[in-house]
Amino acid sequence: MVVDDEPQLRRALRSTLSALGFVVADAATGEAALEKIREEKFDLILLDINMPGLSGLETCRAVRARSDVSIMMLTVRDRAEDKIEALDAGADGYITKPFDVNELLARIRATLRRAPASVLAESRSVRLGQSEINFRDRQVKVNGRTTRLTPTEVELLHYFVTHPDSVLPHDQILQAVWGPDYGDEVEYLRVFVNQLRKKIEADPAHPRYIITEPWLGYRFAMKQDASLPLSSLSNQSEDPEREARSESKESGADQP
Repeated sequence: MVVDDEPQLRRALRSTLSALGFVVADAATGEAALEKIREEKFDLILLDINMPGLSGLETCRAVRARSDVSIMMLTVRDRAEDKIEALDAGADGYITKPFDVNELLARIRATLRRAPASVLAESRSVRLGQSEINFRDRQVKVNGRTTRLTPTEVELLHYFVTHPDSVLPHDQILQAVWGPDYGDEVEYLRVFVNQLRKKIEADPAHPRYIITEPWLGYRFAMKQDASLPLSSLSNQSEDPEREARSESKESGADQP
């Protein structure tokens, strides 16, 4: 679904995406978008950050409170602080206006490839100390409290869990989770790592599992705490057929 108060942009995106086989809905306001979300299920929302009435950030927070649909923000703001604010609101990514259509399409495809349901459904739960991660249901339970994970949080956490006790460079994580067009957006990682720490760490200020490796990246420490072997997860993460399966899905009619 395309959510933007500019009718020309909505028409252009709807025409372009429809021609490529996507099923596209649109809304001119955040309020209208929330109403459509109550009535229909979407795979992706392209959401303008600057809208009259309910702003893009407010709409994003409202959507995220009830759904784990992927959200990509469309913004004219290019400051790092604004991008981080969008990610903190629950967005999975952003693209700055004016944008090249090919770049937008690449990011849409990368987002739709993220966290394939078939892979996550086969993944078993992992217990880390007081935390239990359920990839199939996209949930984390810590001390009896259950928290939902967004699609990007699930994919990032899955990548960490399937690459334990190794230093993972920033660009490697970005390209594995967000796609090959990413690599320099370190603020993505900082925001999502902070979100994951709040959800899986008993003390997020002093993380036990997602460890920062200064100037390099992150390391997921789980040698002593994992309650089950990770061979099944690791095999899936290295499955050479995964990309092919993901690409084949795009031939169908996805619904942004």
